[in-house]
Amino acid sequence: MATHAPRRSRRPFSGRWRSASRPRHLILAAALAAVAVLLAGAPAHAEPSVAEIEKQIDAAWQKLEPVIERHNATRQQLAAKRKQADALDKKIRPLQIRVDSAMAKVSGLAARSYKSGNTAAINAVLSSGSPTTFADQLELLDRFARRQASDVRAVVELKDRYTATKAPLDALVTQLTRAEADLARKKAGIDREIKRLQALRLKAYGSGGGIGSLRPAPCPATYPGGAAGTAVRFACAQIGKPYVWAAEGPDGYDCSGLTLAAWRQAGVQLPHNAAAQMEATTPVGRAELRPGDLVFYYADVHHVGMYVGNGWIVHASQTGVPIKMAKVDASPISGYGRPG
Repeated sequence: MATHAPRRSRRPFSGRWRSASRPRHLILAAALAAVAVLLAGAPAHAEPSVAEIEKQIDAAWQKLEPVIERHNATRQQLAAKRKQADALDKKIRPLQIRVDSAMAKVSGLAARSYKSGNTAAINAVLSSGSPTTFADQLELLDRFARRQASDVRAVVELKDRYTATKAPLDALVTQLTRAEADLARKKAGIDREIKRLQALRLKAYGSGGGIGSLRPAPCPATYPGGAAGTAVRFACAQIGKPYVWAAEGPDGYDCSGLTLAAWRQAGVQLPHNAAAQMEATTPVGRAELRPGDLVFYYADVHHVGMYVGNGWIVHASQTGVPIKMAKVDASPISGYGRPG
C-alpha cells in the first residue's frame, strides 16, 4: 500500500498579517497623496503684480521728490553763499596785505631796538658834552619812542579791524563746509533710494519701462510765440529723455530742472526748485493758462510741469520714467505761474 507524505498545515488567515505585509510603495504613495492634499490647501506666495509695484513706486516717490526739491534749493543757497564768501574774501584781501606789511614794520622796529638797546641810546646822549645837544637828543628819543608806540598801536588796531572783518567770513566758510558735507550725505541717500525704485521698475517691466506713449497729443497744442513759444518748444523736444534728479540738462532733467532749462532758452532765469519757481512767476488762473505756463503740484509744491495746451503738460515725473506728456489734472494742483 502506497504511503503519502503528511500534508503541511496552513496558518489561519489573519488581517494583521495582511497589513504588515502590504508593499512599501503603496504606503509611500498614500503618504505623498496626503501631503499633496495639505499643500493644496496652503496659499502660494504670489509675486506682486505690476499694479502693486507701481503703487509702491508712486508712494515712495511722493516721499522722495520733496527731498530732491529741498536738496535743489539748498544747493542754490550754498552756491549763493559761496559767492558771498568769495566776495568777502576779495574785499578783505587788501586789508590782509596792509596787516602783513605793518607787522613786518613793527617786527623790524623791535629787532632794531633789541640790537641797539635803550641803554646804549641813553648812554650816547649822556656822553654828549653840550647841554643843548643833550636836550635835543632827549626830544629826539621821545619822538622816536612815541612814533614806535604809534606804529604799534596802528598795527594792533589794523589787525583787530581785520580780525573783526574776517570773522563773518570764517563763520560762513565753516557753515558752508558743514552744509556741503550734509548735502553730500543726503545725495548718497537719494541715490540709493532712486536705485531701489529703479530696481522695482525693472522687476515690473524689464527694460521696456511700461510707460506707453510719451507723446499722446500734439506738443505744443498751439504756439504762443515769443519767449513762451521758445520755452514750450524746447520742453516738448526733451520728451523721451530720462529723469535725472538734480539735473538741468542736456541729457536728463528733474521736474524743476526741465522747466528751468526750457525758460533759460528764452532768456528767463528760474531757480532750480519747484516752490521757488512758483514764487518767481506771476500767478495766473486756470482759465488763463497758455502754453509755456508752469503748473505746480501738491500742497508743499514739490513738483512742477509745463503746460503745453489742450489740458496737457510736459514733465519729468520720476526716476525710471522718461520725460513725457500727462493730463494737467493727473496730480493735485497747487497753482499756476507765468515766467518772464
